[in-house]
Amino acid sequence: MMIPTKIEPALITTKREKGMESIIDWFDLHKQSFYILGWSYLRNQKQMGELFYRTIIKVLKELPQLKKETSFETSVTSIFIQTCRELSTDRSLQAVEEGSPQQELFNALHQLKENEREALVLTYLIGHTHEEVSHLLQVSIEKLKELLFFGIQSLRKGVGYEQSFNGCNDYHRYYIDYLEKNLDRAKKIDFEVHMHNCQDCQEDLASFQRVMVTILNSKRIIEDLHVPSDFMENVKARLLEKEKIRELKNNKRKKIGIAIASFFALLIGIGIFTGSFTNLYYTWTEEDQELRTFLQKGLGERLNLEAESNGIKIKIKSAIADDIQTLVFYEIVDTREDGQFFIDFGEGVSVENEIETNTEANMRFYPPDLKSDLNNKEKNVYHGKISLQPLLKDKGTIKLTITKLLKLVRNSSDKNSLWGFEDMEEAETGKWNFEIPVTKRPSIEYTLRGETVVEGIPVRFDKLTIAPTTTVLDYAVNNKRTDKRVEFLNLDNLEVNNKKVKVDLYGASFLDQNTDWSTFQANFDPLFGEKPKEVNAQFNSAQLSFKDEKTIELDASKEYPQTFEYAGSKISIDKVKVGQPTEVVVSNSEIKNRAYESLDLEIFGDDKNDLSSIENENQGVLVDKNGNEYDMNENPVAYEMVEQPRYFETVYKMTLRTDNAKEKVIPKRLVIHGYNTMKYMDDVVKVSVKHKMK
Repeated sequence: MMIPTKIEPALITTKREKGMESIIDWFDLHKQSFYILGWSYLRNQKQMGELFYRTIIKVLKELPQLKKETSFETSVTSIFIQTCRELSTDRSLQAVEEGSPQQELFNALHQLKENEREALVLTYLIGHTHEEVSHLLQVSIEKLKELLFFGIQSLRKGVGYEQSFNGCNDYHRYYIDYLEKNLDRAKKIDFEVHMHNCQDCQEDLASFQRVMVTILNSKRIIEDLHVPSDFMENVKARLLEKEKIRELKNNKRKKIGIAIASFFALLIGIGIFTGSFTNLYYTWTEEDQELRTFLQKGLGERLNLEAESNGIKIKIKSAIADDIQTLVFYEIVDTREDGQFFIDFGEGVSVENEIETNTEANMRFYPPDLKSDLNNKEKNVYHGKISLQPLLKDKGTIKLTITKLLKLVRNSSDKNSLWGFEDMEEAETGKWNFEIPVTKRPSIEYTLRGETVVEGIPVRFDKLTIAPTTTVLDYAVNNKRTDKRVEFLNLDNLEVNNKKVKVDLYGASFLDQNTDWSTFQANFDPLFGEKPKEVNAQFNSAQLSFKDEKTIELDASKEYPQTFEYAGSKISIDKVKVGQPTEVVVSNSEIKNRAYESLDLEIFGDDKNDLSSIENENQGVLVDKNGNEYDMNENPVAYEMVEQPRYFETVYKMTLRTDNAKEKVIPKRLVIHGYNTMKYMDDVVKVSVKHKMK
């Protein structure tokens, strides 16, 4: 059951050399322990398959960065846990599988807070030491013991202890060490003397111990949780789709016409092939305006690498590289019919020599460009770009493999609107291989000094990075307050030396949480070597969350709908239908001047019936800044084409179930913990440039 923590010194090196096959074999050997750990987060086989698939891909990418002082198993377990956390919030994979004998245990664990559940599972079900678990969860030993204590406390009702216990708080911190026989002698004597004289603590400790023993005994239950025989084979089959294929020879670059070539030779011969002529040359020969600017600035060169498969030709036109990303410009021609295809951001793209790239860098997403004249010129040609991770060295070759393309499906009434582009029936598979020569251009970082306040919450600006392909602004938000938080800031533009650059809608990211400050990054269009003297940042909007607790008692015997007031709005409880399953529907369709866009709510049932699952099915409407509404079910529209969109949730449908088909869930309370909203802004903050970092 326990995941081993000691390995041979050469194991990581061996796995780096053998790659995917070695990692798959290692997971196959340890699949039982990881399978059990995964079920403590997830709810069905679809999630479990996705969990192993994503984890193996991440392990392959991060192999070069694994620390030698940390065991391979510990590093992989950390990656596995992080992937579990990501998948546990994916609503598209939340359907619950019922009927397994271990379901009752996992259902009880799923009701705990994430960090409490992790502490219990890793310590008592998987069998890691306190030191190993504290390292995996990145908490102190004392914090871990606190998580174990509160996790066991939370499980009391789940195993039948419904009465209240009133043990002395000062002695709670000793429970874990005492029961695990790790309490030092002096504290043990003091603890036992107190227990002897305190009836409340005796009862409290006794029930706590019984729950702890129940958890430890549960290891026998999960030993029967076997990995399906075809589980790893299915995962392996998906991974093999990403396996690198044999390289095709590069097609020869397109020859320049004899007349043009002769003309250039003449110009070179008379010594006027200057920078100004370079600008003129690319003005004549490059249709893509964005790529043309990069080439005119001398940040890249024309490549024209070609590969063809199944009648679809892909041309890599150029690659612009810096420390942030490698920006690859491409052209796709459908030689069979009038179809436009583009390269998917996530699927069907792989780099064979990823070990030579910075895998810690975020790959940027660039949506299909439907507005450009270039992409509306020919029905079978599409010009686009993708972001790859930057090289670790200044020069290198990216071995790129493309195995799937997505087809653009336009709204016939609006050439700039998409009906969709991710239908598998519209995907085209093939084999397109490229070797792309890359020269990385330098970036310059500047430290900043600038502060402002958003909704009473401090915001500071830390760093500006000017790179050839993008401009990056680092800022931080102080979220020390508990009643209100700024979850995210959306910027509109950055003005540097009176030159404005627009924000990248898909280039924002969360970086780190350090004490009370949350650090973020925003990306903007490139400034092309501008030396900043004056910097102004203009906000677009702020994502806010408010804590505002309200409890509404539910009574299934009453007639519904019934309404109540919250955050200045009238909310309706439309239905409370008791059964197996039980349904509760809450709604508020009036969105005009509403203080919130979504609610953080929870249903609590009768304490006598343990909930095995709560499924949420929400409905809502997309609204732009001018108040125009978009029903995405009736009239799909590309998200980036909506001006400052807000998504108002209007209906919350909650389905409650228990393991026992004969028992009905009796909903007792609707608890609203708080709400979320977006505030439009147009504030401009002047930021001082302190000095250049590098």
